[in-house]
Amino acid sequence: MALIEQQNMGNSEIMIMDRGIADAGEIDEGALPASRPGLLDRRSFLFGSAAGLSALGLAGCVTSDGMSRAEAEKLYGPLPQEKFPIPAVDVSKIDPKYYRRTVRYDSNEAPGTIIVDPGNYYVYRVEGDGNATRYGANVGREGFLWSGNAYVGRKAEWPIWTPPKEMIQRQPEARKYAGGMPGGLDNPLGARTLYLYQNGVYTLYTIYSTSDPETIGSGITSGCTGLLSQDMIDLYSRTPVKTKVVVLPA
Repeated sequence: MALIEQQNMGNSEIMIMDRGIADAGEIDEGALPASRPGLLDRRSFLFGSAAGLSALGLAGCVTSDGMSRAEAEKLYGPLPQEKFPIPAVDVSKIDPKYYRRTVRYDSNEAPGTIIVDPGNYYVYRVEGDGNATRYGANVGREGFLWSGNAYVGRKAEWPIWTPPKEMIQRQPEARKYAGGMPGGLDNPLGARTLYLYQNGVYTLYTIYSTSDPETIGSGITSGCTGLLSQDMIDLYSRTPVKTKVVVLPA
């Protein structure tokens, strides 16, 4: 993975990886849906051709982990106090194994360390004493996976997102945001973002928040890792700058 310094911090969101170019925060390289010409929304950026992912159609009142549907709905309920109020998650669209929970997790890493496990679509926050908080995640699709150690170099609430020139060339509708898309529910980076660094250089990879539950448990991003907004806000609130991040091989 080649690393480049971020130019104009907060505005360059291009990920360069070996010979490929990917867009941080852009989940799929497909064109905007032809049935909605001129309409530029979050799902267009995030999914492209992946927008057709079917709902899981999960049934039952209690998950295999013992969490009731009512408990899950409370955990992923609305967040009206946010700058941009976040709606409740439709938990029926998530496999229950991806609900946030505390699990046994043996690790030599210090408490607070974030471990990304793309092969199983999980993010862990090490809590110590053999425990961790586990979050369901979406991860990089084939060709955009990477592994190694990094750290949180900076973090942002409701960040501005700027489409890179390569995306604008593919999707001219994005040109109106060349100066930056303000933070909000339609912003691809969502409510919270952790920016990953190595050796003082921004890797162009992030852990970001998504309001699209059907993406959890999927490899659809250009290398970034997404958590549901409610989960990301929880992780963000407990993650200071300089926190170590370990990305495991897929």
